[in-house]
Parts: sequence; C-alpha cells; structure tokens
Amino acid sequence: MFDFSRITRFWRLPLNNFWQQRSEKSSPKRVEDSTSLRVLVLALVIVAIVAIDIAAETKYSLWGLPLSIVGAIWSYYHRHQRNITIKFFIAIGMLVALGAFFGRLVGHFNDTRLVLAQLLIQLQILHSFDLPRRKDLGYSVTIGLILLGVAASVSQTLAFAPILLIFLAIALPTLVFDYRSRLGLGDFKTKTQELKFRVRQKPGSLPSYFLLFILIIGLGLSIFAVLPRFPGYQLRNFPVSSPIKIKENLTGKRIYNPGYVRQGKDNDLGSNGKFGQGKIGKPGKIDDSFYYGFNSSINQNLRGKMTPKVVMRVRSQVEGFWRVLAFDRYTGKGWEITRDDQVKTIKRSPWSYKTLLSLGNFLTPTKEVVQTYTVVSDLPNVIPAMAYPREIYFPTPTVAVDPEGSLRSPVGLSEGLTYTVISEVPYRDRTILRKASTKYPDRIKKSYLQIPESIAEKIKSRTEEILANYNRDLVGKSDNTLNSTYEKALYLAQYLKQNYTIPDNPLNLPYLGEREDLVEAFLFRYKGGYPDHFSTVLTVMLRSIGIPTRLVAGFSSGSFNPFTGMYVVRNTDAYAMTEVYFPKYGWFAFDPIPSHPLIPPSIEKTQTFTVLRQFWNWVAGWLPSPVTGWLNYIFEVIFASITYFFSWLINLFFQGWFGVFTVLFLAIGVTLFSWFSWLLWKYWCNQITLNKLPPMERQYQKMLLLMAKKGVNKHSAQTSLEYAQVISTYYSPAIAALIEDICRNYVKWRYGSYNPDVDQIQQKLEQLQRDVEDISQDLKRN
Repeated sequence: MFDFSRITRFWRLPLNNFWQQRSEKSSPKRVEDSTSLRVLVLALVIVAIVAIDIAAETKYSLWGLPLSIVGAIWSYYHRHQRNITIKFFIAIGMLVALGAFFGRLVGHFNDTRLVLAQLLIQLQILHSFDLPRRKDLGYSVTIGLILLGVAASVSQTLAFAPILLIFLAIALPTLVFDYRSRLGLGDFKTKTQELKFRVRQKPGSLPSYFLLFILIIGLGLSIFAVLPRFPGYQLRNFPVSSPIKIKENLTGKRIYNPGYVRQGKDNDLGSNGKFGQGKIGKPGKIDDSFYYGFNSSINQNLRGKMTPKVVMRVRSQVEGFWRVLAFDRYTGKGWEITRDDQVKTIKRSPWSYKTLLSLGNFLTPTKEVVQTYTVVSDLPNVIPAMAYPREIYFPTPTVAVDPEGSLRSPVGLSEGLTYTVISEVPYRDRTILRKASTKYPDRIKKSYLQIPESIAEKIKSRTEEILANYNRDLVGKSDNTLNSTYEKALYLAQYLKQNYTIPDNPLNLPYLGEREDLVEAFLFRYKGGYPDHFSTVLTVMLRSIGIPTRLVAGFSSGSFNPFTGMYVVRNTDAYAMTEVYFPKYGWFAFDPIPSHPLIPPSIEKTQTFTVLRQFWNWVAGWLPSPVTGWLNYIFEVIFASITYFFSWLINLFFQGWFGVFTVLFLAIGVTLFSWFSWLLWKYWCNQITLNKLPPMERQYQKMLLLMAKKGVNKHSAQTSLEYAQVISTYYSPAIAALIEDICRNYVKWRYGSYNPDVDQIQQKLEQLQRDVEDISQDLKRN
C-alpha cells in the first residue's frame, strides 16, 4: 500500500520550510483594481484577434473572443487570490500550446506568421485567466500589439484599416488609465472632489483627444508615404504558400486555360453559349472571366469583353509589367507557341522552396526586383513574373520554363496561392540600344521573322512607306533617318497610336472571313481594331523589315493601393505587347496601344520613394486637372530648389579649404538661426496658450513658468500644495509665502466654488517676480 506518511515527512523537510517562509515573508503583490483599464485591455486584445481574422481570413475569433472574455471576468473576480490551481493548469496548457506550435511549424517553414499568431492567441487566452497585476495586463497589451503587427504584414486590402483605427482609438485611453494606475489614482471616483475635478476640467479635453487621434493618424500616413522603399527584402525568407503535392504526369508543359472550351466541346455552339474558342481563327466569343491570351495559341478573331474582377495582388519594389507568355508564330488571325516540345522542367530541392532559373545572360546592366504574388481568383497554370526571373519560390516541387522565358506551373494557380519571384530586370538605355547590332543569330531569325507569304510583301511595302514619310517630314534637319532598330520600333509604335483607333463599340467589329488576315484588315480595311490587334500589327510590321519580334501577353501593373503598398491586378488589366530583340542586350517591349504608355513601366535609376510618388498619383486622380497641374508645378519647383541647393553645397565642399570653411559657417549659422527660431516659436505658443486660459489659471501658470526658469520645475505627479511645500526649501519665507498663497487660491478656484481677487493675485505675482530677480542680481554681484 502507498505510504501517505512520506508526504507528511516531505512537508517537514528544511528546504520546503525555507520556501514556505520565503513565500510568507514576501511582500504582497500590488493588485490592479481599475475596471476601466481591464476593460480597455480586453478590448485591445479582442480587436487584435479580429484583425488577424480579417487580414488572414481565419476564424480564430470564433473561439478566441468568448474564451478571452470569460478569462478576463474570472481574473477580475479572483484577482486578490493566489489561484495556485489555475496557474498550474495554465502552465500545462502553455506547454501543450508550445508543442502544438512546433508541430505546425514543421509544415509552414515558408511563412510562420500565422502559426505564430495562433500560438500568441492561445497563450493570451490562457494568460487571461490570471491577470492580477498591472504588469500582467501589460503583457496582454504587448500580445495585442504583436498580433496587430502580424495582421498588418498579412493584410492585402483596406479591410484592415478600420481595425487599425479602432485599435488606436482604444489604445489612447488605455495609456491614460495605465498612467493613472502608475500614479496610484485608479479609476475616476464619484467622490465630491473628483466630481468637481471633472466639472472643472478644461472644456477642450474631449476635442483634444480627437485632435491627438487625428494628429497620430496624419503623422503615421506621412511617415508611411515618405518612408524609403529599399530595393530588396532584408530577409530572404520570402512568402510562399504551403507545399502542393502533384502527380508525376503533371509537368507544366501543357497550358490549361479554363476560358477555352475543352477538346470535344468546341463545336459551333457549346452549351455555355460560347463558340469557336478552341479553333484557331474561327469566330467566337471572349470568355468573360479569363483572358484569352493565356494559352498555347491565341485566337484574335474573338469578340466581346471581360467582366472586371480582381485576380491577384502584387507586392513589388517597382511598377512593372507582369509577363506571362510569349508567342513566336503568327497564324493570320492569332498566334501560336510552336516549341512546346522544348519546355524544360526544373526541380527544386525538397528542403527549400527556391528554384534557380537561367533565362539569359546579356550585357545590359540589371536591377534585382523582388515581387510577391497572391492569387485572388483562379488563373491558368502560367506564372506571372517580371522579365528575366532569376529565382522563384513556388509551392510545387517543379516548374517549367519554355523557350520564350515564360514560367509554367504543373497545376493551375488557385485562389489563395502565394509565391515570390526575384527578377534581374535590365535597364532600358536608349543610347545603348540605338547602337545595337543588326546581325542576328540564326536561331533568332528562324523563330522570330516568320510571316505568312500571302501578306509579307504588302505589309513590308506599307511599313517602308511609313518609315519613308518620317524621313520626308525631317528633310533639312540633322537627324532625318531612322537608322537603328530601336528608333524604327519606337516610331512605328507611335505611328499606330496616332493614326489607328479602337472602335467606340468594339463589340461591333466584324469577324474576319476565312481568307482574311488580321494585320491586312487592320491596316487597309478597318483602320483599327481591338487593343491586342495593335500589338499584333506592330510585331508583324517589324518582322516584315527583318527585325526579330514576338508577341508577349501579361498584366499591366494594376492599380496601386498606397495604404497596403500592393498593386491590385484585375483580369481586364491583361493585354499583349511587342517584344523586340537586340543582340547582346536581350528583349525589350514596345506598347502601340492607344492610351497606353509607349514604353511599359519598368525599373528606374532611383525607386526609393515610389510609395510617395504613387500616393501622389492616387491623390491627383481625385483632383481637377488645373489643380493637379498647379500642384505638380509647385512640387517640381520645391524639389528642384532643394536638389539644386544640396548639389551646390556638395560642390562647394569639394572646392578646397575655402569651400569647407564656407560650408561649416553656413551650417553654424543655420543651426543658430533654427535654435533662435525655435525659442521664439515656443515663446509665441506659450503666450497664445496663456491668453486663452481663465484669469486665475493664467496667473498660476505664469508663476510656474517663472519658477521653472529659475530651475525649480513642478513634477507632473505633484499637487499644487506639495509644490509650494518644496519651494520653501529653496527660497526665503517671504517668497515661499507668496507662492503658497498663489497655490492655495488656485486650488480653491480649481476644486471649489471660490472666486479669488485676480488683481490681487497679479500684484503678488509681480512682487514675486521682483523678489526673485533681486535674489538673482545679488547672486551675480557676489
């Protein structure tokens, strides 16, 4: 049988007696009794949990909120008890939560943010059952701040913004009650003096709270807008979705676009009302959700338009064209990818999400651009990325790369999928590209100069005619020839923009006949067409005069959201452009579509403050054009002046010792001027503040300012009478009596119904000022 006497003997051990004595002698913990502070802390935690649910689309609040409320109520009613049993179970629960955290961590090494958030929510719920002290409440506030930070890093929409504002609105009074608790004041009581204090408060206290709230928001937005956006993540642990298991026969060599009718269902009229999408060149309707160009072949004899919907969100350091596919063979009514048999499948390491790519080695200087894509609506199994991707962090074990430098996935890009691409995007130097050679490799000429023989001579003749017109317009000028590939492509793209149009109602554009050619009909019959038709025409025209080109399809950068820092991309942002090959420098795109920029967005020399620029573009979109133009001029003058001043200063500094001393004297002069200006500003602000105060309050504050100049400041925790008592240790009884008299009159006025003689108080203040000045003069003489 079990010997219970052993337990009795254990309690008599010296070590146990020692701990019992230490526990009994230890000072009792200071319990937090402020109900308001506890309620506000609970509200902060609730808002933080809801923020995680909204930002990450989880459901932690279904169980997290009720348990947090129950725990807060329990800890409030048991705050004066030791709660040994509940602490034991809390410790066990925290160990279990930690074990579960490590278990979940194994499958989410790519992105541990939500795993960490779930652990913090579990720890907070357990912790909420034991919150006796203010310090324990502070731990809950810290967890709430961390959860809010995780939600901010995960959020991709403005749905997080209201939660952030609510959190800030609750945090401000929480800090107030926490400070009162530190001073030992607790909640606002209903005693007579407290009531009088509340009545006698400045009437602007509530407006001041809202003013502070708005000030913090404005300051935060300003910091966000001007915050430098450095080129690259500081950590190389990029966001990627959880691993996706695929079948062995899925290699990514084939493209699956849900917008095209499957084989066997592409007869004249399918059950879904679409027809001909699967037949190259046959008349048909555009799918209203999926862009028709993301496929192994493009049929540009389709008509219709898509219904706008968001398909993905992109976080990138620069604005760019999210390239998807490129096509090499023109069919007369569309395009084909002819080298699907040469698509390469690349496997990544099972221990890493990184897949290394090698898509060209050119002489052009490049810039590393990191992009993170989150798919919002299902897409085909093609992977958008900026030009020349070097690395991709993708959840599948393999990705495929075709000869055109496009990326493909073994499976379709489903909603919620996240991946990251690192691209080496080349700089576009017009001077260098104008000097590029026209000696093309045989493999380039073989793949990218193909044109149907039936239209080759006619298109070539029209192209040369357009270029000849450029020469005639510039007769007598120094540069009257288009003698480079770059200038020819640029001019032809601009010519198509200016001389051909998109019909007012593109739906009425006639279908092409069986023997009609798209480019021929565009140039000679319809004088325009769909936006993508412009790119097809430019590509074929350049090919007709021996310039290798291909058609590239992808997404424009989309609309930039300055609050989330992400580009919101819709299906209607998809379109096609022309890529031109420059030997030794690679492929560069030209956009001939009207209303589009001639050169697609790409990297620039400086992109540090892109958020500020994009934010201004977003704001300018809401302003009238004259106002926008005027503000642009003002900002241009301001920034040009600042740039000129600093350039002048730097040049002066490097002009020998004279320049160095000149810069130093200027710096000292500016510093002194700034210091004196700051002192004047403070004095002016203090005078305005004093003039707005009631007479008694004004005299009291003047007295405090006078004594502060003499080195005796009033601490914020001191009462007026305590301050008067401290003054008596520094000055003579006569001066101390004057200060005590002013303080007593102020207290009677502040907390009672006494109305002192303000003129008499002013006379005492003037007498105090004379006495203090006399003492100061005596000290100087001695």
